[in-house]
Amino acid sequence: MNESRRSVVFRRSGRNRELKVLLLLLIPVLTMLIGCTSAIAQHTRTYFIAAVDLDWDYAPTGINQISGNAFGEGENVFVQSGKERIGKVYQKAAYREFTDGTFATMKAADPRWQHLGILGPVIRGEVGDTIQVTFKNMTSFPASMHPHGVFYRKDSEGTPYNDGTSGSDKADDAVPPGGTHTYTWEVRERSGPGPMDGSSVLWMYHSHPDEPKDTNTGLVGPLIVTRQGSANPDGSPKDVDREFVTLFTVFDENASHYLEQNIERFTGKPRRVLKKRLEDDDFRESNLMHAVNGYLYGNLPGLTMEQGERVRWYLISIGTEVDLHTPHWHGQTVLMAGMRTDMVELLPGSMKTVDMVPDAPGTWLYHCHVNDHIDAGMMALFTVTE
Repeated sequence: MNESRRSVVFRRSGRNRELKVLLLLLIPVLTMLIGCTSAIAQHTRTYFIAAVDLDWDYAPTGINQISGNAFGEGENVFVQSGKERIGKVYQKAAYREFTDGTFATMKAADPRWQHLGILGPVIRGEVGDTIQVTFKNMTSFPASMHPHGVFYRKDSEGTPYNDGTSGSDKADDAVPPGGTHTYTWEVRERSGPGPMDGSSVLWMYHSHPDEPKDTNTGLVGPLIVTRQGSANPDGSPKDVDREFVTLFTVFDENASHYLEQNIERFTGKPRRVLKKRLEDDDFRESNLMHAVNGYLYGNLPGLTMEQGERVRWYLISIGTEVDLHTPHWHGQTVLMAGMRTDMVELLPGSMKTVDMVPDAPGTWLYHCHVNDHIDAGMMALFTVTE
């Protein structure tokens, strides 16, 4: 072998040795990174949530907070109790979070989520997570937790229908009063934000054994999924300062599981009302509660933010053909999938996410733009501080 060829071979063998050494050094690092990725993918977020009974006041301040005045004739159609009217307080059911599986202690409410009202607690997941919810039914009717968006198997769907399953795959469908069930949901890539989304998206969960009755009684809540790598340890998006969830719906108390109990407890002549309730159109109208998170006429608390904050709004609607809602913010604008607007269209079952950077301080109106819904009290206030 001549000298020049020997030199080339020597240089190549030297480079090969350097590459081998480099690979040996990188193997522990790569192993650690793979382990970290695996740890992220295997993270389980655990919740203990019960469906509980409660007395719900749709207007706890006792006045129309939009006008600042006492309720008048128009408002009293919905909020005034009487001999043949239930009024503004109803027995309802709601999802509430507990500290552990004994369901002995309800978890303290986070001030950031004061505005949730009748809604259940926020369930969070980062893409790659598993969500495990131990559910207890503390109401008097069968209930469940059916999620939107996340991956689940038949034992965690929370919906009874003729799907060909049996045994343990049916135990989740309708949890009886006093019963418990553990739901397992996977937060896969298809559950997270898409190409036009921000760092998080909204889904919801609700009871499904008798969906119209269950949701009108109050069993619905938000499920928020954050893109992998974009979440804080608690699952909230890193690039957002404040989050709000608002549900626009007409709670039809005529379709509640607890209509008869509400008539017995809150009307002056329950026997008379029970006898003619189906034919009394005025009575039925009085039980259509046009609410934002279960509040009427500006009674929703907690929508407060600072000027210049990155605020994310998650919007939900459920209901029937009257539940065509158009939430509108006064004084501010939002971005939805890159489009600038100050009003969003919601149909029953809609789940939408918009971003706001408030720039005008003050207290502002936030309401459905449907005229009939305005008259019936589907209005709230939000405040931007300097």
